[in-house]
Amino acid sequence: MLHGKYFIMLLLLLAVSGISSCSSIPGYENDKYPAHSVKPQSVPAYSYKIVNTYPHDNGAFTQGLVFENDVIYEGTGLYEKSSLRKSDMETGRVLQSHELPAQYFGEGITVFQDIIIQLTWKSNKGFVYDKSSFRLLRDFTYATEGWGLTHDGERLIMSDGTSTLHFLDPETFSTIGHIDVFNNDTPIDKLNELEYINGQIYANIWQTDDIAIINPQSGQVSAWIDLSGLLSSQYYSEPVDVLNGIAYDTVNDRLLVTGKLWPWLFEIKLVAAE
Repeated sequence: MLHGKYFIMLLLLLAVSGISSCSSIPGYENDKYPAHSVKPQSVPAYSYKIVNTYPHDNGAFTQGLVFENDVIYEGTGLYEKSSLRKSDMETGRVLQSHELPAQYFGEGITVFQDIIIQLTWKSNKGFVYDKSSFRLLRDFTYATEGWGLTHDGERLIMSDGTSTLHFLDPETFSTIGHIDVFNNDTPIDKLNELEYINGQIYANIWQTDDIAIINPQSGQVSAWIDLSGLLSSQYYSEPVDVLNGIAYDTVNDRLLVTGKLWPWLFEIKLVAAE
């Protein structure tokens, strides 16, 4: 028979052994999901309902889209055809336009206070315009390609076709931070046209019908929007390109989307996918 103190020691050893064996599963979980990552979880998905349809210039290779005060500001691309323009949303009529020099391929735009900022694709150069007159105020440079552009009221947010979003100072245009975008642990690249809506970043994924809704603090995709079938197949007999263009009417809570060379601008409501 064991003496009392040895019996107690045996019980203690068995308890420690039990704790170790029980902690093996959490240890495996921690190895599988390092501290910097997020455990895979179901990401909400949305479809859409078309609320209104507005005319859109089907010659516009849409790269950036902004709604403000009942007009659409749009940046268009292609060499020798790139522009900055302002259009009446109801009729699609172009009210004002500025053509970029032929060597620049225009990309994303954003309206920040009383200026408009426009990126270019591979030239590492952006342009700053007076919002009212479209007069060129200055240019600036950046190290990456230029794709999409938006802002959160304090910082510019820029995509470059990768899974990284860059934050820029709106006065100096210097890089002040970045986030890497993931769907759980999978990087999401080809981030293109951007819009900042109610604290989240909406991003077109190039060459898809998908929009990712991104948490600007963590870089995690918080939801997906599937816009498959938005442009009717009957229009594909004409030259059309991919979905690209997100704008938001903050006053009336309207989400607007279009695509490159699309004949229509769509106002949509999100519908939870079944």
